[in-house]
Amino acid sequence: MFEIKVRAALPRDVVAIAGIVEPYAERGILLAKELVGFYEAVQEFVVAEVAGQVVGCGALHVMWEDLAEVRTLAVAPGHTGRGIGRALLLALLDRARALELARVFCLTFEIDFFRANGFAELLEPGVPEPVFGQLLRSHDDGVAEFLELARVKPNTLGNTRMLIRL
Repeated sequence: MFEIKVRAALPRDVVAIAGIVEPYAERGILLAKELVGFYEAVQEFVVAEVAGQVVGCGALHVMWEDLAEVRTLAVAPGHTGRGIGRALLLALLDRARALELARVFCLTFEIDFFRANGFAELLEPGVPEPVFGQLLRSHDDGVAEFLELARVKPNTLGNTRMLIRL
């Protein structure tokens, strides 16, 4: 058996994170990001290490006082199916609890994975009208995807919005 170590990402991990994300971005599963975008968001990321090698990543992006999004959850090809994704997700949910958030959202093709970890499809708008109006002011595409705004529909490629209540 192998040991999975999940920890906060460091700037030195960004090149590895980008390398893990790249094959998924090429297939249209994750959105491509420039290195500078990963550096700017490094404090949102956790990474999974096996034998000292970064083999997975995921980020928690706070969207509102009670809501965050799991982003860029990925495991390096060749390391999937070993519990690494679940370990990353659990660490991100622990972060959300530490921030006293009530709900965590994701936009995913991996419906069965997230359902097995307590998420359910989000069918309602997800926030009350006054909050919706505030979130409309965000320039973040993830927020626009959460709100199901038409301007991001071509980017989501049919992803499913899912939510867990903590």
